[in-house]
Amino acid sequence: MDSSIDEAVTPGAGDGAGTGPAASGGPDGAAGERGALASVSLSPSRAGDFMQCPLLYRFRVIDRLPEKPSEAATRGTLVHAVLERLFDAPAGERTAPRAKALIPGQWDRLRESRPELTELFADDPEGERLAGWLAEAERLVERWFTLEDPTRLEPAERELFVETELDSGLRLRGIIDRVDVAPTGEVRIVDYKTGKAPRPEYAEGALFQMKFYALVVWRLKGVVPRRLQLVYLGSGDVLTYDPVPADLERVERRLHALWEAIRQATESGDWRPRPTKLCGWCDHRARCPEFGGTPPPYPLPVRAPGSRAE
Repeated sequence: MDSSIDEAVTPGAGDGAGTGPAASGGPDGAAGERGALASVSLSPSRAGDFMQCPLLYRFRVIDRLPEKPSEAATRGTLVHAVLERLFDAPAGERTAPRAKALIPGQWDRLRESRPELTELFADDPEGERLAGWLAEAERLVERWFTLEDPTRLEPAERELFVETELDSGLRLRGIIDRVDVAPTGEVRIVDYKTGKAPRPEYAEGALFQMKFYALVVWRLKGVVPRRLQLVYLGSGDVLTYDPVPADLERVERRLHALWEAIRQATESGDWRPRPTKLCGWCDHRARCPEFGGTPPPYPLPVRAPGSRAE
């Protein structure tokens, strides 16, 4: 770990937008028929959706089908909120007990902003499952203190919304959990994960999101981040990677190819399902042809094969 970045003491060094349209979780796009969207930008999550299953991308971005909240994803959102808010306190007061004390209030705020989350524990009248869920959030927050020392950190940005347009016109956007800037100007991008670290053979996939962010920062500021850091609270691991321009240029080429595939699928209406082990957790199995379902009617205009855009 680069000690100069660990000692980052340059609050406010970034000039990002802080929050933006992506903060609500909705995709950015142009309105089509029936309220559907043809996306005009790409985020790490949506890129990951298409790579996992093009039909899943369609359901989420174009059809905008609702999905039930999950306990795991909601706990992740809660833990992220607690770690973000902890840095509001003076350095010496950033302790594990203080962080855990933030959990009830942040859970209340989360439910107020997203009423659908009340469904998670609607069948838990005694509150036993909720208590266990909150206790697990406490354990994840407490584990973070064994991986990083917040008393030695002064993040330049937290929950930073970033967006840039490449020379090709492709717009990239996302929200970075934390940006640290060292006195020497070196930048570290940090992302918290409440799951477990992947096995080594899957590490490259895990780093895709971070390289995506690094590319955006590079194109925005002309600076390649010194370090990318994934903090896995579920297993207590820290995965780091130091990118170089050639890495980010490869990511840019990959994103252009991905975007071309998305454009072709959008125009043709041909969104192929890609069955994997993850299908068992998909909210849209009932609509998926792989499981005997039928997708809803395609809500965007379809271009005939061989025709050209006006």
